[in-house]
Amino acid sequence: MAKRKFSRVLSYVKPYWFYVVLNVFFNLVTIFFSLFSFALVVPFLNLLFQTKAIEAVAKPEFALTSEYLLDYLNYFMSNLIIERGHGQALVFICLVLLIAFFFRNLGRFFACYFMANVRVGAVHDLRRDVYNKILILPLSYYHSRQKGDIMARITTDVQEVEVSILNWLEMLIKDPLTILFYFIYMVSLSPKLTLFVLIILPLAGLIIGKVGKMLKKESKEGQTKLAGIISTVEETISGLRIIKAFNAIRYSGEKFEEQNGDYTKVLRGIHRKRDMSSPMSEFLSAIVVIIVLWFGGRMILGGNSGITAASFVSYIVVFSQIISPAKSFSQGYYNVQKGIASAERIFEILDAEEVITEKDNALEIKAFNDNIEYKDVHFSYGKDDVLKGINLRIDKGKFVALVGESGGGKSTMADLLPRFYDVCGGQVCIDGHDIRDYKISDLRGLMGVVSQESILFNDTVFNNIAFGMENVSKEAVVEAAKIANAHEFIMELENGYDTRIGDRGMNLSGGQRQRLSIARAVLKNPPILILDEATSSLDTESERLVQDALSKVMSQRTSIVIAHRLSTIQFADEIVVLQKGQIIERGTHDELIALGGVYKKLTDLQSFN
Repeated sequence: MAKRKFSRVLSYVKPYWFYVVLNVFFNLVTIFFSLFSFALVVPFLNLLFQTKAIEAVAKPEFALTSEYLLDYLNYFMSNLIIERGHGQALVFICLVLLIAFFFRNLGRFFACYFMANVRVGAVHDLRRDVYNKILILPLSYYHSRQKGDIMARITTDVQEVEVSILNWLEMLIKDPLTILFYFIYMVSLSPKLTLFVLIILPLAGLIIGKVGKMLKKESKEGQTKLAGIISTVEETISGLRIIKAFNAIRYSGEKFEEQNGDYTKVLRGIHRKRDMSSPMSEFLSAIVVIIVLWFGGRMILGGNSGITAASFVSYIVVFSQIISPAKSFSQGYYNVQKGIASAERIFEILDAEEVITEKDNALEIKAFNDNIEYKDVHFSYGKDDVLKGINLRIDKGKFVALVGESGGGKSTMADLLPRFYDVCGGQVCIDGHDIRDYKISDLRGLMGVVSQESILFNDTVFNNIAFGMENVSKEAVVEAAKIANAHEFIMELENGYDTRIGDRGMNLSGGQRQRLSIARAVLKNPPILILDEATSSLDTESERLVQDALSKVMSQRTSIVIAHRLSTIQFADEIVVLQKGQIIERGTHDELIALGGVYKKLTDLQSFN
């Protein structure tokens, strides 16, 4: 499971393979100059501790081995000392070391430079896919999930994947290459000593790896608790007015502190296990180096090692350099476990079932020509049906109102039309075709929605009215605002149509927000208009302005209106009364009053109030 998640994260790296190739190339440059600088240790030590007169050394035959490199350096240095003296040779070695370290670090810089494109690009694509999936998933997906948890997955979890897995990916490329070439160099110096190293080094790695298994479980728990904290903060900001009004500041603070304490406890355990790896691996590394020193020292003292003292020092220097990538590789395993936990939470969203799907050969629909028809429609959010055998025909240009008790199924009927949900039984048809046969974008392009809660965004007035539309002129937006009775109050704002309206439009009154929503629907100019209790939460003056705007918008359009205030739908072509998911009455206002049934009782109650 973890391997599959890891490989799936790596699939986001594939589009950036060219940068990976460049990273590998510059890592090889780094390794080459590192080995070259370490190889210089041998002639440097020979130069310092040489007590006898230098004799000329024969030039070695070329071969791709570290032995050739060392022999050639000895040949070169002996000739240099004979010709120029020890002092000049020392200066030369220092200059060559300086140049080698410069190119080594230049290679490291470019390796990191190109890997940054891979990391940032992969995270960008992952975050984009999660956001696009959030847009596609049906509304039902969010019924049982906290917004803060979703926000945590697209922010902190994605960031954790970058820090943990993609950071380790850099090590996955660099460290094995470093270890491989360093081992080749070590084998060429002393196969016997390197064999001994290969036996004891994995033992240290096995001990370090044990802790990683415990970390994954705690990491996922930690990310879940962090998501809970984000949800609480989001709910607190949204409901701050109620928190203050009900003197719930202390209660909210205690609730947050409990969550914060639980998260801190889990996080403390994660950090302790992760931090334990550093001193533990440091100590194990020291033990390994000491054992190698002891074993190699005995070989040299015994006189049958096949390696000089200077070469042994070079060997130890290179071996010590292997410890660092080996250690970071094993430490990275902890971070990968933490990253895998975050990846699992991200892929839960990406793998969520897209209930609202489009057929492969979906039909196009650019105009509404005839009628909307509900045919024996059943729908359920869970066990019990919300709609039970709904049959209703709405002809083009008609004004149909849906009324009834709360929970009767009015909003559900309206939500089925743009396919926010799909029917559980029966059909919803437009112009004789099941709406599931149409392209979703075309279907929703026929409709404008104005809901009870004005859904606005923290942007300018202009962008809120023109939301979702491209190449919209200022004149068209102004005209839509005038029809929605919004132009006058917009011009009184600080920057007119360029004024930012705050989060959810909180800088505006309820009536102003609703008129902006209506202006947005007007600008879209849809043939079908869905109004979900668009005036129920407004004061009398705002309701008058909004109702006047709605009357202009509804003219010559097919309108489905969910009404709370029955006075607003008296002139509807047909009023449909819903009760417990069934149509129990239908007709004009006068016909239903004369019938003396449920609609008459609702009207009398509102008149009495």
